Amino acid sequence: MGAVHAPSAKNRPGKVDFGRATWTLRRGGVALRVDRRAVLVCAVLTVVVAALGIVTLGSGSIALTPVQVLSALLDPDADPRARLVVVTWRLPRLLFAVVCGAALAISGALFQSLTKNPLGSPDVIGFASGSYAGASVVMLLLGTANYLAVASGSLIGGALTALLVYLLAYRGGLRPFRLIIVGIAVGAFLGSLTSMLLLSVSPQQAMLAATWGAGSLSGLGFEQLRATAVVFAVLLVGAALVVRPLVHLEMGDDAAVALGVRAQRARLTATVVGVALTALVTAAAGPIAFIALAAPQIAQRLTRSSTTLRIVPAALAGAAVLVGADFIAQRIDLPVGVVTVCVGGAYLAWLLARQYAGRRR
Repeated sequence: MGAVHAPSAKNRPGKVDFGRATWTLRRGGVALRVDRRAVLVCAVLTVVVAALGIVTLGSGSIALTPVQVLSALLDPDADPRARLVVVTWRLPRLLFAVVCGAALAISGALFQSLTKNPLGSPDVIGFASGSYAGASVVMLLLGTANYLAVASGSLIGGALTALLVYLLAYRGGLRPFRLIIVGIAVGAFLGSLTSMLLLSVSPQQAMLAATWGAGSLSGLGFEQLRATAVVFAVLLVGAALVVRPLVHLEMGDDAAVALGVRAQRARLTATVVGVALTALVTAAAGPIAFIALAAPQIAQRLTRSSTTLRIVPAALAGAAVLVGADFIAQRIDLPVGVVTVCVGGAYLAWLLARQYAGRRR
């Protein structure tokens, strides 16, 4: 008679195998399942962002050691000169890099989930170009660089672009590939329109708008940061609310509807939140390309997830990439948008080649 083996922990009655190692947190009658690898990835990315931040705060014409940086941040009675450099001059730029990187990454994750395609980020499908065009109209035609006015123009431009792309791409339904192709075409048109505006104004205005259009975090202080952080927090709540419906929609509309998801409402909400996140960054720092494209993919590969819609790992990956890019930008005295374009362009070429190779197989 064969030996009877006790069921493994994996297959014990009452245990569900999710295919991934998880932690289950229980409190009262509520249980929360957490993916172990995602938690570890988030912890590592947090450490990376913190380490890059300390290095960035200590680098520049006035060099400081990590100990001096930490002392300036944590001790109110530290060297006044060090606190002036770290807290007043450099900290707002670092925090802007964290917030803008996270916002772009979450926006990219939302649109990549909506389109079910790694190319479906706002800077590829034209929404970022719409935000840039809207802000450019405010600065060049209305003649104001007021933060609220530029932010409003950026949001309106992005929203109108999203509406135009959807109307042009909708043919008895919305197919992701058609949305991407139409978005690329609309983005190219808006880029030409913005260039025409730059050529129609005075050289001084054109230079100011072109410098802003390169995407830069310099010259930003705590006043702008407070407004940006408040709006980002509100949009983060909106993004969190649409995660579950979008994950269901990735399985197909029929399956999502069977699970009680209102497909069109979820898509509209995700689009509004994604466009608003892109417009928020564009208004504050100008268009910063390719963070929205690359960060969700980096997070997906690190967590080995089947979906790009893990907004916390994506946000941390976006923050790490933008903080690192801004550190490089400061060392070579270029706008951070130039650095992200150079790195992101190479990544986009690799991604397109990989997509094409996959189709040929």
